[in-house]
Amino acid sequence: MATQRIFVTGRVQGVGFRDWVVRTAQRSGLTGWVRNLRDGRVEIFAAGPEEPLQALLDGVREGPPLARIDHVEAYPADEEKAHKGFTKRFTA
Repeated sequence: MATQRIFVTGRVQGVGFRDWVVRTAQRSGLTGWVRNLRDGRVEIFAAGPEEPLQALLDGVREGPPLARIDHVEAYPADEEKAHKGFTKRFTA
């Protein structure tokens, strides 16, 4: 199992981006969460097999139709406690 912490910059708040991430991750069988950050970015923590995780990362680089992706940073993340499913969290 691999883990990634992903930070997305652009027009990613108020355009359904988090809901899109949740649906995309759930379809791929990934676990984790997504949340808005007060600085306007979106943060994603995702865990699962390497291939679906890479597919999520590739999808995030394009995003849903109303979003505009300016920059994506992805880092291997330390293993966090086990997550059930993929959820949307409150703004941090």
